[in-house]
Amino acid sequence: MKTFLVTGGAGFIGSNFVLKARHGQWAHIINLDQLTYASNPNSLAVLADDPGYEFIRGDIGDLDLVASILLRYRPDAILNFAAESHVDRSIIGPETFVQTNVVGTFRLLEATRSYWGSLPLEARNIFRFLHVSTDEVYGSLGPNDPPFCEDTPYAPNSPYSASKAASDHLVRAYHHTYGLPTLTTNCSNNYGPYQFPEKLIPLTILSALKGSPLPIYGDGQNIRDWLYVEDHCDAIYQVLEQGNVGETYNIGGLNEKTNLAVVESICTLLDDLAPKIDLKHSSLITFVKDRPGHDKRYAINCKKIHAELGWKPRESFESGLLKTVKWYLENFDWVEQVQSDSYHDWMHKNYAAR
Repeated sequence: MKTFLVTGGAGFIGSNFVLKARHGQWAHIINLDQLTYASNPNSLAVLADDPGYEFIRGDIGDLDLVASILLRYRPDAILNFAAESHVDRSIIGPETFVQTNVVGTFRLLEATRSYWGSLPLEARNIFRFLHVSTDEVYGSLGPNDPPFCEDTPYAPNSPYSASKAASDHLVRAYHHTYGLPTLTTNCSNNYGPYQFPEKLIPLTILSALKGSPLPIYGDGQNIRDWLYVEDHCDAIYQVLEQGNVGETYNIGGLNEKTNLAVVESICTLLDDLAPKIDLKHSSLITFVKDRPGHDKRYAINCKKIHAELGWKPRESFESGLLKTVKWYLENFDWVEQVQSDSYHDWMHKNYAAR
């Protein structure tokens, strides 16, 4: 069985990938994660006694640590999920995003280049470095613009998306300059189990259950393409196993929804699954001051990954959202673990003045 080094594997998308990889026996997993606020090792508690899984706490920017891990475990692939990913936080504190997403990715690439160069020819030919990125690097679409393709020019509009764009460019450069066998995926908005509750869908679910206001930026008409996280993980694995070296693959859920429509759908589900006497959850919707530079619309063209690799999403938005809402209803212990004092401080800081 192969060995994968997964960076950021205790975060939202990373933990879902690690769980699927071990359940499906895709590979032995070495999980390197710094355990920042959005990471939660409890998401992977079921793997505590799994001999095919090992966790290492550390930073992808620690060149010596990464080099030692590569020499010890000799992975066949590196999957880079590690990133600061919340736009609102990047607006308030952009430096952390540059440090993790740009400098961290650079140092990870440097350690990988040295390791890859030391491998025997057969192992070099098998090895892959897969970088997980976002559709936000492409900027914002108008209401009638065609969806983002792999050759859409980059036009990032937030410190977060700019830092991810920079990391994408570094990955591309390391392939073209050094021959490093890289793959890049750019995904649309993910949702599903284990997502940190500062993001729209879990924030709405948990606020509604408390009877708290459901904040929506601006007029709620900003559009995102929603991708169920397990579909995303399947796509990543397919790209890793079958993708053409040096290529980029866009991954989307084919579910364009306004933020308002998403929140209303959650409210409808909660009215059925967790009803409150004399209260419709939609009555909690509260429009708040928009964030600076809020991109109007994202949409993903998935034709390349479908044509070349045969992947397409299995979940509709309706089926994926139902699974997500039920998961949060059934996992209050996990929710309570991640809602620390620092989480509540952040929520107050971001929303109180709006």
